[in-house]
Amino acid sequence: MKTLQTTDVDDQLPKGNAYPDSHGEANSHPQSELQPKTMEVHKHPHDVTHKKKWREYFIEFLMIFLAVTLGFFAENIRERATESHREKEFARQLYSELKEDSTVVAQKIAERKLKEKTMDYVASYFKDSSLNNISNNFYPALSISLYLINRYAFEPKDGMLSQLRNSGSLRYFKSIHLQKLLGDLSVYISNIRFRNDQEYQFFADPIKPFMVKYFDFDWLTRLRNVNDSMAIAELLYNIGKYDFHGKALIRNLASLDRSEAANMVLFYKQMLISTRTLQLSQYVITNHQILEELRDNYKLDNERN
Repeated sequence: MKTLQTTDVDDQLPKGNAYPDSHGEANSHPQSELQPKTMEVHKHPHDVTHKKKWREYFIEFLMIFLAVTLGFFAENIRERATESHREKEFARQLYSELKEDSTVVAQKIAERKLKEKTMDYVASYFKDSSLNNISNNFYPALSISLYLINRYAFEPKDGMLSQLRNSGSLRYFKSIHLQKLLGDLSVYISNIRFRNDQEYQFFADPIKPFMVKYFDFDWLTRLRNVNDSMAIAELLYNIGKYDFHGKALIRNLASLDRSEAANMVLFYKQMLISTRTLQLSQYVITNHQILEELRDNYKLDNERN
């Protein structure tokens, strides 16, 4: 009886891991080649574990810097455009206000000169003319000299100038010369108002008590009845156009001191002249300079007329 020889299965397999393939041929690829290869992983730049290179940091910084810089320049340009618009608008409004006042003050100065001449006539009449049989020209002249007060007072408008000064908007005007002129004008306006107060105080005393004692207000009432819709100043200046022959008298004539009355009128005249030649003159000159400066700097040629 023969003994069967047994062998291990492993001994019968091809060496070198040469497994037969589907065609019965041995697979000669080494085992190491059959192992899966480790894949190289590329991390996305936005991955939290991604480490940026210095170039990426620089590019990001540059982009942020450019964005901030462009925003700054854009805002600066916008602010300059806004300031330029405001400056031109402020200049136009200020020009309109000063131009209107320049017309008013010229009218006031002309009327003051007429009043001054009238006061010369009244003072002279008090000195050496008949006060019992009064001339028809005396009472209209006396009324213009001592009764009409507010008509000759110039009240400058400074609403726009005060707004610019109080809000700090004078900085919009780049011209240093213009800013200086506006400062000077503020001083002259203050001086005019102070002078107006002084003139009114002199009217309150001694002129008003003098008028209450000696002036014939019945005559003034009869004159008003000629045309009660017209201002008394217009009636006085145009009295020759109306058929008015009302006789007037000086009340309490016995107590009237001619020389004192004449001196009071002439002193008041000197006050008016001083205001006209100093405060009003300074205002007129500076007003004119500012208007010229505004026209030149802001091309307000169409505002000349």
